Amino acid sequence: MTALKAVTASTGARRRMVSVAALAAGAALVLSGCGAGQVSQTATQVAAVNGNHADIDRISLRNVHIVYPAGGTEYTNAKGGKAIIALSVVNNGETVTDELTSISTDLGTVKITPPAGDPAFRIAPQQTVVAATSATDVTAAKSDQHGATPSGTATPTTSAAPAGDKTTVNPEQKPGLIEITGLTKDITPGLTYPVTFNFKQNGTVTVQVPVDAGAVTERHEGQTAATESEHKGGH
Repeated sequence: MTALKAVTASTGARRRMVSVAALAAGAALVLSGCGAGQVSQTATQVAAVNGNHADIDRISLRNVHIVYPAGGTEYTNAKGGKAIIALSVVNNGETVTDELTSISTDLGTVKITPPAGDPAFRIAPQQTVVAATSATDVTAAKSDQHGATPSGTATPTTSAAPAGDKTTVNPEQKPGLIEITGLTKDITPGLTYPVTFNFKQNGTVTVQVPVDAGAVTERHEGQTAATESEHKGGH
């Protein structure tokens, strides 16, 4: 009887182990089924920094991106409309001022408006010039420049600095503006578009410029405007 009880107990234990294993496998199938066909959270996440960057000799381009269109403005990012390219241009040179002479892209014609009071989009040595994210920023900067000095008061535009000191300038207070006009196609968030920047002293560089994602948009990992066209042509 003792041997029979031992065999019966062993058989019962094995059955319980098989039941537990079956339940675990079933739970895994349920979980995988729940996730099937759903978009993960990372599929709608966007990078904290939207812009691209590039270096050409002593010039550095930082946070280069096409601005997501704001409601109620003339910038639509749609075919036939207008868009804005925002960026920071840094002149790492010690002595030579450079100038952004032109920008080209197959998206349309690019218009460069220099910072208020400057005849051209120039970047002095060890200085940064910003292209604004909206025309409003440029208009406000011009208004500040023209309205800063009360009538009848003579105020110097620059102040003498001690020898060896460099004047600190906040580039965002005096931005330029870069606009793409007559867009040849819709500009899509999540894609990148080739844009070529031409500098008078430091040469030419082409940057794959991403589109600002706005609030939330679906991510297109590694996808450019060219691959988007291929996808559309294949369906």
